[in-house]
Amino acid sequence: MSERVALYLQDAHDLRQGLDYVRYAEERGFEAVWQAESRLVRDAVVPMAAYAAVTESIKVGSGVINNWTRNIGLLASTYLTLDDLAPNRIICGIGAWWDPLARNVGIERRKPLTAMRETVEILRRLLNMERVTFHGEFIHVDGIELDVVHGRREPRNVPIMIGATGNKMMELTGEIADGVVLNYCVPPEYNDRALERLARGAKKSGRTLDDIDRPQLVVCSVDTDREKAMDSTRELLTQYLAQQPHIAKASGVSQDVVDEIQSILGWPATKEQIQQAKHLVSEDLITRITASGTPEEARTKVDEYRRHGCTAPILYPVGGDVKLLIDTFS
Repeated sequence: MSERVALYLQDAHDLRQGLDYVRYAEERGFEAVWQAESRLVRDAVVPMAAYAAVTESIKVGSGVINNWTRNIGLLASTYLTLDDLAPNRIICGIGAWWDPLARNVGIERRKPLTAMRETVEILRRLLNMERVTFHGEFIHVDGIELDVVHGRREPRNVPIMIGATGNKMMELTGEIADGVVLNYCVPPEYNDRALERLARGAKKSGRTLDDIDRPQLVVCSVDTDREKAMDSTRELLTQYLAQQPHIAKASGVSQDVVDEIQSILGWPATKEQIQQAKHLVSEDLITRITASGTPEEARTKVDEYRRHGCTAPILYPVGGDVKLLIDTFS
């Protein structure tokens, strides 16, 4: 297919149903499937292994794990294991996590740029089968390497992509990563500033923007019934704007709206609370920061993200018929 496209799965579907969607996406020419790991719901690694086991060619990425909760040795061995299951098909998407969730489980996200730089550097060296000694601010390792006795000893081809949202992390991504996973629930114009920061970072390491892959998460609700598609997205945005303030900030939603939604939703939010607050999410906001509506409307919006620098949309199916979404973009 001429245009790259990927599927994003979170927790809205039964895991075994997800396997069917991934196989169908592979049949229809999708390049990759990315598994979320955001709220305290599904770990990314277990579904990734399942997707890899039931497919032959589609790439499988984490969209995204965080760099705080897995020891660097465990992190490297995890992606080595996934690559053993699906050689040259695994992508490590990694992000700096977010508060209040991180704080609520006892993680202090201090110096996130330093922590991310150390994680990416040592993870890459370990997957390159190097023996590593490193004493940084966050990572301390002495003479460790991936201890492969039975299996492939050669360096592993696992691209490291940073899920960056803020300006400084975006610039760091351009400098040290193989690519960026651009966030969802942002207007297409958000990408313009992001690309400037990526280019600035890439220059530091002797690269250009063209050397940085730029897949982007896009909330996508497709239905022949436009209102049904819009309502599915409205419920998702209600929850995200309350629980993930970094996304609310990037999407340009007023703090007053966020505060009002947060005053209604608990943690975790209940379906009843979401129904009570969803009227606060306007149709204008839905059409500005998501690809929702009829198949034609969704395609038009996704093309807008492409025009603003997205190299491969990662479509997050919200409600509706997932196979219709896959067919819409295949």
